Amino acid sequence: MGGADEKVEHGEGFVAAPCRAPRRLWWLGSVALVVIAAVVAVYRRHDLVAASHLITAVRLPRLFLVAGFEAASLGALIALQQRLLRMGGARLRPQAVGTIVLAANAVAGALPGGAAFAAAWMFTQLRRKGVGQVLAGAVLAVSGVLSVAALLALLVIGALASGPTELGVLWPVALGLVAVLGVMVGAVAGLSRFGPVRRRFRRLWRRLGVRSQQLRNIEDGLVALGRHVHAVQPGLRPWWQPFTLALLNWACDAACLLACAWALGIGIPWRGILVAYTLTQITGSLRLTPGGLGVVEAGLTALLVLYGLRTDQAIALTLLYRAASYWVLQPIGWACWLGLTFGSRRTNHRAGTGRHTG
Repeated sequence: MGGADEKVEHGEGFVAAPCRAPRRLWWLGSVALVVIAAVVAVYRRHDLVAASHLITAVRLPRLFLVAGFEAASLGALIALQQRLLRMGGARLRPQAVGTIVLAANAVAGALPGGAAFAAAWMFTQLRRKGVGQVLAGAVLAVSGVLSVAALLALLVIGALASGPTELGVLWPVALGLVAVLGVMVGAVAGLSRFGPVRRRFRRLWRRLGVRSQQLRNIEDGLVALGRHVHAVQPGLRPWWQPFTLALLNWACDAACLLACAWALGIGIPWRGILVAYTLTQITGSLRLTPGGLGVVEAGLTALLVLYGLRTDQAIALTLLYRAASYWVLQPIGWACWLGLTFGSRRTNHRAGTGRHTG
C-alpha cells in the first residue's frame, strides 16, 4: 500500500499525519471527475443505455466464475501478507490476517489518500496481534514493493504478447514501465549479491534518513526482516514464493475482468486486454480519488475502446468488473473493520476493568 500522506511516529506505531494540501487536491480532483463524468454521461447517454441492456442480460451462472477469480485474488493477497509475517517469525492465523487485509482494503478504497490511512491502520492491527513494530513496518513495505514489481511484470507479459504494432501509441509508455521493472530487478539483485552495492545503498539511504524518521524506521524493518530470512535460507530463493503470490493477486484480478467479458457475452481483445488492465491499475494506484473512482472507469473504458470494443461494450464490461472488484468488497471490508474495531474496544475495556478491580 502506498500514499502521499506523511506519517508521523505516535506511540508504538505510525499514524497518517493530516496533510491539507494533498487532501484539497484529492477533493478538487474528485469534484472535477464527477463533473466530467456527468458531462460524458449526458453526451454518451445512448452508449450508457446500450451498456445497461448488456448488463441486464448478463448470464448469471457465469458470475460465479467472476466471484471465484476475485476471491482467489484476495486469497493470494492474504497469503502474501501471512507468508511475509512467517518469514519474519510471526505466526498469525489466516482468518486474522484475512480480516485485517479485507478491512484495510475497504479503508484504502473509501477515503481520499486512503492507502496511507489503510497502511497506518493495518500497522496498528498487526501490533495489536503481537507483531513487532519493526516486522510490521517491514511487511507493509516489502508487500508494497512486491506488488508493484508483480504488476510491472504482468505489463511486460502483456507488452510481449501484444508487440509494438498492437500497442500503438502506448508502446513508449509500456517500454518505460518495463525499464522501471528492469531497474528494480537489477537493484534487488545487486543488493542481494554484491557487498559494495549494499554499502553504497545504505549510505544513500542513511543520508535520506537524516531528514526522515520514517525512512530510518523502514530501513530498520527491512534490515531486520532480511537478516532473519537470510539466516534461514540465503539468496533470493525465499522471496520467489511471496513474489508469486503478489503476481497471482494481480493475475486473478485480471482473470476476473476476462470472466466479466465472458459473462456479458463480449468478445475479448486478447492482444490488448492485459496491457489495458495493467495500465489502468497503475493509473488507479495514484489514488487521485477515493478507490480510483472515475479514474479507473474512464481509463479502462478508453483503453478497451482503443483495443477494439464498442463503447457500450467497454462501458458494460468496466462497470461489471468494478462492481465485482470494488463495490461488492466495500461492505465486506467495512464489516470486518467494525468487527475488529469493536472487538479491540471490548478487549481493552475488559483489560481496564481487570486492572481496576485488581
